[in-house]
Amino acid sequence: IHILLETLELPFEVWVVNLPAGEHLRPEYLKINPRGTIPSLVLDDGRALTDFKSIALYLAETYPRGRLLPADPALAARAVELLDFALGQLHGEGFTRIFTTERYLAPGERQPGSALRDDVASHGREIVRQGFEALERRLPADGFAVGPQFSIADAALFYNEFWADKIGLALPPKVQAHYQRVRARPVV
Repeated sequence: IHILLETLELPFEVWVVNLPAGEHLRPEYLKINPRGTIPSLVLDDGRALTDFKSIALYLAETYPRGRLLPADPALAARAVELLDFALGQLHGEGFTRIFTTERYLAPGERQPGSALRDDVASHGREIVRQGFEALERRLPADGFAVGPQFSIADAALFYNEFWADKIGLALPPKVQAHYQRVRARPVV
C-alpha cells in the first residue's frame, strides 16, 4: 500500500506496527482496525479501510490518473485476479504458514523444534513455491503483471516476491525479473 500511495504521490503518515510485539492487538490499533490486521488506511474523513484489496481498489478508483488499473475491463479484471492470487494463495495460504506457523498448531504443539511446526512451515514453502511456478506461466516476459503499466497487482505480487527474497526462496526467472522491475521503480 505504501508503494501505491507513493506512486500516486499522495501525502500520508505511516504508523509502523510491530507484529511480533503484538502492536496490532493493542487498543489504539484495534480502534482503527477491529480485526487487528495489516494494512489499514485511515481516510481524511476518519473512516478506515482494513485490508490490502479494499485499499488498493479504493486508491485505483479514487485516483484514476495514477492508472493503477488498466482501462481495458478484461485487463483490469486480470489485475484483480492476480491481486487475489497474491493475497490469497501466496500470502494467505503460504507465507502465513511460514511466518505465523503457530496459528496452524494446537497450543501444545507450538514449541520451537516441534516436528509439526516444521511440517507446517515446510508446507507453506511448498505452497509459495507452487504459487510462484503458476505465476511464472502467467507473467509476461517484460513489462508488469498485466501490461506496460504498473498496477495494483504488481504491488501485491511485489511484497510476496520481497518476502521470498528475504527468506532465500528462489524465484522462477520471469517472477524474478518482475521483482527486479518493480524494485527498480524510484518509489519502491
